[in-house]
Amino acid sequence: MKYLTLGALLFLARVATADVCPLTINATDDMRFEQDTLQVETRCTDVEVTLHHTGRLPANIMGHNWVLTKTGDVAAVANAGMGAGLANSFQRPGDARIIAATKIVGGGENAVVKFSTAQLERGVSYSYFCSAPGHFSMMKGRLVLNAASTSSVARNVDRAEAPKP
Repeated sequence: MKYLTLGALLFLARVATADVCPLTINATDDMRFEQDTLQVETRCTDVEVTLHHTGRLPANIMGHNWVLTKTGDVAAVANAGMGAGLANSFQRPGDARIIAATKIVGGGENAVVKFSTAQLERGVSYSYFCSAPGHFSMMKGRLVLNAASTSSVARNVDRAEAPKP
């Protein structure tokens, strides 16, 4: 019984130390994300992304979402989603290439998605994009899984702050 209690306490301690890292990304009526890179520390067990549409136009006119895939899958997932329509947030139902995604939101609205970093592999390139028709070519960015070695990790990196190549 003593070992069972100890095991339960260790399990609860692991759950209690789970590190959910919040990120916020803004989308505009100008068809762009204000952040082109989101960085996540490797200590994060989960990521909670809040998409905020800063514009004024409704979802059926200029709706945006946030979709995360491997970089090589972006175009194929976006093209497959076009046929899914607004009711499915321009995401093909059951598309296993989608790691995480929000619903389509209009101006002034927010959407939140939470996902486990266990789905991410080190050394693999990940991109996020808006899957509304015609948006993914302009509305895209990188999600980077990093060790906590720089001050820009575990927070949003704004276009103005991003290092110049």
